[in-house]
Amino acid sequence: MIAAARRKWLALALLLGVQFMVVLDIAIVNVALPSIQTDLNFSQENLQWVVSAYALLFGGFLLLGGRVADLIGRRRVFVVGLVVFTGASLLSGLSWSEGALIGARGLQGLGAALITPAALSILTTTFVEGKERNAALGAWGGVGAFGAVAGVLLGGVLTEALSWQWIFFVNVPVGIAGLALAPLLLTESRDARVKTFDLPGAVLVTGGLVTLVYAITQANSYGWTSFATIALFAAATVLLAAFVAWERRTAEPLVPASIFRLRTVVGANIAGLILGTAIFAMFLMLTLYMQQVLHYSAMKTGLAYLAVAGTAIFWSALGALLVTRVGVKPVLVAGMTALSAGLVFFTQVSPNGSYLGDLLPGFLLIAVGLGFSFVPISIAALAGVRPAEAGLASGLINMSQQIGGALGIAALSAIATTTTSDSIASGTVRASALTDGFQAAFIGATAVAIVGILVALVVVRRSDLAPVAEIVDEAPALEAA
Repeated sequence: MIAAARRKWLALALLLGVQFMVVLDIAIVNVALPSIQTDLNFSQENLQWVVSAYALLFGGFLLLGGRVADLIGRRRVFVVGLVVFTGASLLSGLSWSEGALIGARGLQGLGAALITPAALSILTTTFVEGKERNAALGAWGGVGAFGAVAGVLLGGVLTEALSWQWIFFVNVPVGIAGLALAPLLLTESRDARVKTFDLPGAVLVTGGLVTLVYAITQANSYGWTSFATIALFAAATVLLAAFVAWERRTAEPLVPASIFRLRTVVGANIAGLILGTAIFAMFLMLTLYMQQVLHYSAMKTGLAYLAVAGTAIFWSALGALLVTRVGVKPVLVAGMTALSAGLVFFTQVSPNGSYLGDLLPGFLLIAVGLGFSFVPISIAALAGVRPAEAGLASGLINMSQQIGGALGIAALSAIATTTTSDSIASGTVRASALTDGFQAAFIGATAVAIVGILVALVVVRRSDLAPVAEIVDEAPALEAA
């Protein structure tokens, strides 16, 4: 048998490896989109669904996935999610048409929505709150930061060296290894106090979130002020309002109101939303700038991100160390400030830009921002949360980041597209017009990131980050196998 202490850290390695795969697939398709469009004859309007289908089901089902993990077993849900994700990855690589790839990407998102909250809640219930858990969550945050960058890096390398199919096939061996190791390393746990499942609440919140993410991803196609977009946002608002009303009435709610009493948890989710909004859109805009304006190949575009990927590992490790020594708040403020500075630098990209002059300094600042933001947000989002609600809290923070990402891509892409169209209409040459659009998008992302600094300063509290003792009566409620 594996010694308990060693098994705990091996379990963490497994969870981090699987989560890295999930985060990777958010960004890995960006560089490969032109190749996918050519091979599968994608229409321009449907191409965005290679990204949006994943975001739609990932963001929409995260909250439900987290609560299901708490109720029926975290390891069980983790394994089910891994089966769905691995199978969908294989189907994505084997796709023969637009519809086949979009459907497989949606299944990937559903698998990810089960894996991520289950994995994070297993981590939370495995490690005691304080220095030990901070170290584990620091590593988790580091994987989030590194995975976001490694996606665009590996996407370019795999697409050009092999083919776009391999950005999906690479997940299969990781998934199989995870399925083999999960029964050996992961302990089953659940919230045994709840005997019934809040089905109406699950239907309302999942329907509301899926409708919201769909509205955000389709707003550019329909127009932000079109009847279809307004109707979708109205439907999402009605469903989510009905969910809140229902949760106040039911005896065993899907989302207990008590989880929102910790202001730092709320602040972490707002910061996660802001981080997702800025980062997802930033990587898409930078990828398009390198390929459409600087005419980088897929391989060169991927390799350009080495500066971020390589240094983000160091800053994530340092961020985890500093969180333990000086606390979450100052590290998060520093991270959001560095992120804002990097985005400010990218507002100056030029039509005849160079890697050293227009990209590298910004990449190095963004690496600091990623490492110093993902780590404290991961820790703050679970600060003081009871083990029984670990899956719920995990679902909330990941949902915040995914919805932020969907919103950022839709809103900032609209800014870039509109600005580019106006520039072309005024007689500006294409390269300069595209650059104008990217600059405008980076200005918008900078404004969002600055709001993140304010949230870190005002909302996050040091007092919520001290270890919180469990109520004695709740101890029997957690069953562990």
